[in-house]
Amino acid sequence: MKPIGRCRAHTNIALIKYWGKRNEELFLPMNSSLSLTLDAFYTDTSVTLDDTLSSDIFYLDDVLQGDKETLKITNFLNLFRTAANIETKCLVKSYNHVPTAAGLASSASAFSALAGAMNEATGLNLDLKTLSTFARQGSGSATRSIYGGLVEWHMGEDDISESSYAIPVDDATWDIGMIVIAVNTGQKKLSSRVGMKQTIETSPFYSSWVETATSDLTKMKDAIKEKDFITLGELTESNGMKMHATMLGAFPPISYWEPDSVKAIQAVKEIRETGIPCYVTMDAGPNVKVLCRQSDMKQIEEKLLNQFKPEQVIPTKVGSGIKVLSDSQWNY
Repeated sequence: MKPIGRCRAHTNIALIKYWGKRNEELFLPMNSSLSLTLDAFYTDTSVTLDDTLSSDIFYLDDVLQGDKETLKITNFLNLFRTAANIETKCLVKSYNHVPTAAGLASSASAFSALAGAMNEATGLNLDLKTLSTFARQGSGSATRSIYGGLVEWHMGEDDISESSYAIPVDDATWDIGMIVIAVNTGQKKLSSRVGMKQTIETSPFYSSWVETATSDLTKMKDAIKEKDFITLGELTESNGMKMHATMLGAFPPISYWEPDSVKAIQAVKEIRETGIPCYVTMDAGPNVKVLCRQSDMKQIEEKLLNQFKPEQVIPTKVGSGIKVLSDSQWNY
């Protein structure tokens, strides 16, 4: 019987952002970050080790992927093959329950699920902290999707790969939720990797971004300890807007925003002015995420539906960490 591993991983949205690598090959970030794992968006992935294969085969949502997409997967699988001292090729089947490359962290769930499935298939049995260092080398934010709740990604030291990993900070079960306003779920024109590199190389605001992100993280961890939702939200909104300001300062300027992004931000601010605490954040894409109390989600959702279609307003609870799936749980 061929060794097989199956795993589910959820996306995460950074509250304190990661934007920029100091080492592109090892995916080592310029600053530490902190995220919230989301229940509504996830990826299920299976990996079968097959001695009869001469090369890796990759299916995404039952569509056979081309050489370019498969090569990226092969390079990632090689991390595990090297650790397990094997050369066996793999059949990878991945199912994305999140729009791909739309700024909704699909790569985070994708590579975290792939890491978990490969860990299971090879029998490496890596602990979660070590597994997060592997996931990081597929997609930086994937390191955080190994865990549920609020998760910190340590930037690490120098160019030491093992020093940059994720750890769980808090289970976030104290009335925290998020609403995604899906402005545009199509594939973005400028990838995060290209955007990051351009920002680092040309934006005069970038060094200040890194410095303030570090202090923002310290303040946010204090807020989490105190279960201070207001401070958590204010820091989330401020940090996200500062990240986008660094992009606008790049040459040429970078903006992932669309008119409906601005419309969504304004709508959230108007809701907040009515006395409901809710705060926006955005990643490298036009979609707006609203950090709020779970107990307020229904009320906020109803107000947003005055301006957006039902399919655009997606409420989500806090997500869990990676989960190995049994045969009976694999529904594909």
